[in-house]
Amino acid sequence: MASRDTQLWLDPAVSAYVADRAAQPDDVLRDLARETRELLGDRSIMQISGDEGALLSLLTGIARARLAVEVGTFTGYSALCIARAMGEGSHLVCLDVSEEWTSIGRRYWERAGVADRIDLRVGPALETLPTLGLRDVDLAFIDADKPNYLRYFELLVPMMRRDGLILVDNTLWSGAVVREAKQDEEDTRALQAFNDAVAADDRVESYLLPVADGLTLIRVR
Repeated sequence: MASRDTQLWLDPAVSAYVADRAAQPDDVLRDLARETRELLGDRSIMQISGDEGALLSLLTGIARARLAVEVGTFTGYSALCIARAMGEGSHLVCLDVSEEWTSIGRRYWERAGVADRIDLRVGPALETLPTLGLRDVDLAFIDADKPNYLRYFELLVPMMRRDGLILVDNTLWSGAVVREAKQDEEDTRALQAFNDAVAADDRVESYLLPVADGLTLIRVR
């Protein structure tokens, strides 16, 4: 999910400077982003930005990922970035609850020539993850319902290879995580608890990058 305030961390000129120097989206990614905006309106904010997509691709390549899991696929932009960076013969399992939204992504995965390396499972990820039987996962990306972030993390850690990389989106939540959350701010409180738990977990080492809406990098020891 993109930041609700894309200029929160950097002024507009610096933000544009950074984005202009990231790898630029090609026609497939641009068309996917445009269709998502046109069809879903305000909900399109759930799609990651182009420069964050470039960062996902870069990190996927650095991890030399051949087996990956994505929790929360939306219309498929992040999955496309990851699958392309993994290369031929790789395997990305995508988990999402929406057939409607992911059907948009399927068309663009086909157009980009990566559909054969993406295995989409529609249904609650908390139910699907334990059935996958995956081991030695190279990379995982979490961008789904915030109250379950910690549960997704706990399910994924045992699946990861040593030095496997877990990426988690929206972990700064437009800066809300540094303010006292009200009782009705379930997402904020869940993210605060997640961030604290990851920082204290001796099974991993992590760093919360203040980019986009916050992206946490977690290396499994």
